[in-house]
Amino acid sequence: QVQLVESGGGLVQPGGSLRLSCAASGGTFRINAMGWYRQAPGKQRELVATITRRSTTNYADSVKGRFTVSRDNANNALYLQMNTLKPEDTAVYYCYANDAYRPFDYWGQGTQVTVSS
Repeated sequence: QVQLVESGGGLVQPGGSLRLSCAASGGTFRINAMGWYRQAPGKQRELVATITRRSTTNYADSVKGRFTVSRDNANNALYLQMNTLKPEDTAVYYCYANDAYRPFDYWGQGTQVTVSS
C-alpha cells in the first residue's frame, strides 16, 4: 500500500514562494502519474498540476507560469514549486499518486498553504 506524506506548507505573503514536497513509501513500484490538487474553504477540490513517470506535465490555467511540478523517481518524491503566490492560492494542497495496476488513486493528508499579508 502506497503512503504519501506532504510537507512544506505554511503562511506566506502575496508574491512570495513556497515549495511543497510529497514523500511516497510502501509499494512505490505501483505509482504511475502523480500530482497536486487543492481545496479552498467552501470550494471543491481542484487539479493544480500533474506529472507522468516520464515527466510530462499538465497545469491548471490559474497556476501556469507560476507553479512548477517535478518528481524524483529514484527517491519517490514529488515537488511543487509555487512562485508569485496570490491570496486565491490559499488552500489545503493534496498530493496524489495514480496506481499503474488498477483504477485507484492514493492521497496524502494535505498541507495548508495560506497566502496573506
